[in-house]
Amino acid sequence: MRITGNMVNYYFVCPRKLWLFSRELRFEENSERVALGKILDESSYDRNNKHVMVDNVVNIDMIQHWQVIHEIKRTRAIDKAAEWQLKYYIYYLRKKGIQIDKGIIDYPLLKDRVTINYTSADESKMKTILNKISSILCQSQSPSAKKKSICKSCAYYEYCFV
Repeated sequence: MRITGNMVNYYFVCPRKLWLFSRELRFEENSERVALGKILDESSYDRNNKHVMVDNVVNIDMIQHWQVIHEIKRTRAIDKAAEWQLKYYIYYLRKKGIQIDKGIIDYPLLKDRVTINYTSADESKMKTILNKISSILCQSQSPSAKKKSICKSCAYYEYCFV
């Protein structure tokens, strides 16, 4: 199974969400929060090269001169997930021979951005993360639901807890 940037993000948010998403259970399509995020993404940074799809695996929000990747997010609620999603894009492109060493997470609503550098330690950790994701994806049953503070805003909330 090919691992996408969303899968890396979901790994950090919730292994159950990752597993459900991989099985085509996609409740995001009916989520108002997800719709608002898409509108924000589409209306931000108009003049840049946006939505670059590579191998039908990674969908980069924005890329500048094939040197800096941007990931656009609404809030900082799941910073670690956004950071590793961005690092996965860098990892993936480097495997294709495109040397990118940094990315930026843009928060247009907050008028803020965070620069993320990609290191050799990240390369090693990414391999471990991808192995763990593969392990979750191969499970015959979903991981159990574990309630977190971010669950109430998740598109899968009703599936997991109602």
